[in-house]
This record gives sequence, C-alpha cells and structure tokens, in this order.
Amino acid sequence: MARKPAAYTNESITSLKGADRVRKRPGVIFGSDGVDGCAHSIFEILSNAIDEAREGYGNRILITKFKDGSVEVEDFGRGMPVDYNKNEQRYNWELLFCEMYAGGKYSAGADNYEYSLGLNGLGLCATQYASEWMTADIYRDGFHYHLDFRKGENTGGLKKEPATRKKTGSAIRWKPDAEVFTDINVPSEYYKDVIKRQAVVNAGVTFVFTDESGEKKEVTEYCYENGIKDYVEEVADLQSLTPVVFCQSTAEGRDREDRPDYKVKMSAAFCFSNKNQLLEYYHNSSWLEHGGSPDRAVKLAFVNQIDAFLKAKNLYKKGESKITFTDVQDCLIFVSSSFSTQTSYENQTKKAITNKFIQQAMTEFLKHNLEVYFIEKPDEAMKLAQQVLVNKQSREHADKVRQGAKKTLSAQIDIANRVQKFVDCRSKDLARREIYIVEGDSAMGAVKTSRDSEFQAIMPVRGKILNCLKADYDKIFKNDIITDLLKVLGCGVEVPGFSRARASRTSSRCWAAVWNWAARAKRISPALTSPTCAGARSSSVPTPMWTATRSAR
Repeated sequence: MARKPAAYTNESITSLKGADRVRKRPGVIFGSDGVDGCAHSIFEILSNAIDEAREGYGNRILITKFKDGSVEVEDFGRGMPVDYNKNEQRYNWELLFCEMYAGGKYSAGADNYEYSLGLNGLGLCATQYASEWMTADIYRDGFHYHLDFRKGENTGGLKKEPATRKKTGSAIRWKPDAEVFTDINVPSEYYKDVIKRQAVVNAGVTFVFTDESGEKKEVTEYCYENGIKDYVEEVADLQSLTPVVFCQSTAEGRDREDRPDYKVKMSAAFCFSNKNQLLEYYHNSSWLEHGGSPDRAVKLAFVNQIDAFLKAKNLYKKGESKITFTDVQDCLIFVSSSFSTQTSYENQTKKAITNKFIQQAMTEFLKHNLEVYFIEKPDEAMKLAQQVLVNKQSREHADKVRQGAKKTLSAQIDIANRVQKFVDCRSKDLARREIYIVEGDSAMGAVKTSRDSEFQAIMPVRGKILNCLKADYDKIFKNDIITDLLKVLGCGVEVPGFSRARASRTSSRCWAAVWNWAARAKRISPALTSPTCAGARSSSVPTPMWTATRSAR
C-alpha cells in the first residue's frame, strides 16, 4: 500500500478542549452518536431532577417535548447552586455547565446526596456541550438565575434578579444539536417508557410528561404510591399463582478488603404467574438493562432455594435433573430496586453494575426472604414449585424436539456429518469422484493413507451386516449401515409396478448382490459415483445402483 506523504511530528499530537470533547466524540459519553445517544442525553438531565426528589426536595417533575425538537425538564427541588464558589474561586455555573467531572455528588453518602443516580459530574455539562442551544432558569435563595448557551458556549453570563415566586427548583430547556447527533428525533414512546420506569422506582413522586410535538397536546401522568409493589401487581393483572411478596433490607460492606465500606439499600417485589413474566433490575433508579450484579444474585438465590424446597418435599423424580433459572423465569414476575453510596457502573450509560458486595448482599437477602416465605406460606410454595417443574419438563421436551429437528436438518446439509466414519474427498467433479467401501476401521486406516484424497472417498462397514435374502423390507431399511450406504451413494431402491411384497423380495435380492459384489471388489467404480456424494442431493433414480449390480455379476 502506498504511503501518504504526511509528516508525523511532535506537533501532530493534539487534545480536544472545551465543547469539542463532547461534540466531536459524543459516543464516548452517551454511548452512541445516533438517536440512542441523544435519548441518553435527555435522561442525564432527568437524572438530576430525580436525585433531588429522592432526597425529599420536591415530589413533582415536569418533562415537556416541544414541536421544535427541544426538551424541558423542571423540578421543584432546592435549585442548583450557580453563584460564586469561594473554594474553587469560580462561579458554580461554570463548573456545572462547562466543566467535565464537576458536581456535588462525589461525596455520596455525606451531606448532599446519600444515593444518587448522577455520579460522574458529566451529564449536565456533556448535554450542554451537545446542544444547539440551552437555557437554564434556577430559583433558590430568593433569586432567579438565568443562563443562555449556544453550541457549548455561554452567551451573556449569569443573570440574577429577585425571584417572583416562593417555590425553588430548576428548569432546563435545550435542543439537541443535529451536528452532534445523526438523529435527534427521539420518539415519544422513549419518554413514556423512561418516565414510567422512574415513577416505579421512586415511590410517591409524580412525573408529568407533556407532548407538544404532535398536532394535539398530550399530557400523561405517572405515579406509583407503593413503587415496585404496585408495578408488579399491575403486571400480574390479578392472574398470578401467588400474591405479590415485597421485602426490603439494608447492608454495609466492601468490594475488596482494602476498600472502604459503603451502604446498600435493597427492595424486591415478586410473584409467580403462568400467564405473565417479567424480570427488571434498578439501581439508584437507573434501569439495569444488562443486569450485572443483581441479575447474578437473583439467578443464584431463586434456583438455590426452589431446588432445596423440591428436594425437601421429594418432588423430583428418581434421576431427574436439577431445575435451571430458565424454568423459574418462565413463571416469575420480579422487580428489584437497590441503592448504594458507591456504585461501579460498566460505563456512563449505566446499564449494568459490577459491585461484588452488592451481588453478595442481594443473594443473601433474597435467599433469606425466600426461605421465610416458603416456611410461612407452604401452599403457595408448593404451587410455585409444581409450576417450575412443569416449566422444566416442557423445556426438556422442547429441547428433545429441537435436537431431533436439528439432527434431521443437519442430515440434509453435509454427507460427512450424517454418515458415521465416512471420509469424503475434496473434488466436486462427478466424473472423478470415487468411493472405496472397506471392511472395518483397520482397513480404512490402510486405505486412508494410500488413497488420493483429492477424488477418492472411503466408507468403512463391518462384516456380516444382514442376510438380505431372508430379511423383509422393513428390517433391511432399519439397518443403519444399509441406509448410510444409500445416503452416501445418493440412490434409492424403487421398483415401479410391483406389489409391496414382490418389491421387498426383489429389493432383497438386489441388496444381496450388491453386498456380495462389494465384499469381493472392495471398490465401487466411478460408474457408481452419485449426485449426493458430490453435492448432497437426493435422487430416487436407481440407475447407478442397478448398473453396478449387473456388472458385479
């Protein structure tokens, strides 16, 4: 490859600065530069409002989608501090809106936020950088603060005036930039799905979504007073095998001996149903689409406890295999919501967590509550256990059917896969291909080393296969070796115009002649080369077989 005439010097190394750190590489922060990344930028701003509400500052969040493609998120919390910061010797609005890795959540578990969805100090700044324009209206300390940004740069500085309302809070409105994202048309269904999930895991907080992007203005309100418990009951829809169980607990520990302890708060709601299934995990109110630690904990705890119950009640048949989580999941509706003061997300999109202690704590938490549940509610435990066994038997039956179908279909793909010990040749030329039928593996070994693998195939058979002169039609074609030979040669046995009985006798004589000839010659000439051997095709025309039989005689 010709090299491009370009100098690679010390000055070739550059670094992105300011808004370019996001605008030129949005996928690094938002996971994508498409509509998914744009949608995640919206969630970043919503996360800040949720953190305020969870700490008890405001119980109502407003989300509005406008016709021009802009979005607004308004909360009624304390209002973000944007005035001068003596410690940093800068205005806080510069840190929050224009500085990566700046925020008030690095000391999680301390004074400000015990459990926060926002974590890295990236969301607000990155979204501002990725916007065509953004405005911020903040109400706190008796003042109204206003900020304007365009393509990542502030315009006009901080405007401050006495507030005309008593309520505090923050309202952020912005339009995602089409120069940053390849698609900024985030569908309304995304908003509804995300907002509903946040209402589920933030009990008592009301989320109002106003959609002004269509011809008619639509307002949808979400609120779950009892959080995940109400949600599981909604999914079960009064068709569950067992009532909804809700449990919660706290724990404290560390991921590694040399790491500090942190707090974990866990809650779970579940029931069993043969109509509906659901498995969802949330951590710090973020939906863990890819699971991680909670997913591993749930699988281990449920399989362990239900398996122990089945063994204790002697519900397994003799020699029956153990249940798997698939058998449990087929009848399980489960939602968990956990919070921790330290969280290890896989990345900024927060779709999975990797904390070892959270997995351990949740496993023990679920095991204990399942054990107590089975003791206190033996009838319900028996009902769900029997359903799990039904799921297991159905799965095993389906696996057998699938394996059978797979075996049948595989037999149509490659002759080498469907005939045991058959050694094919490389050539696909019908005029050149030959097959050697040898007696036993030892003969195959000798022929295999001396043959020309380009056009000579080998099929070993054992001696004294079947006396076809005395055997009936059905017995002949139940013999694996005879049917394997048919497959390799690609020809059938068809005697048009004969009755079944006469055809059987004729076929038997034919096969006897074939095997007598094969035993003597140990070789089938190229005249017997078949279409299937060359291209895995099937033929009912017996011409090659009959020709070989007569020549053998």
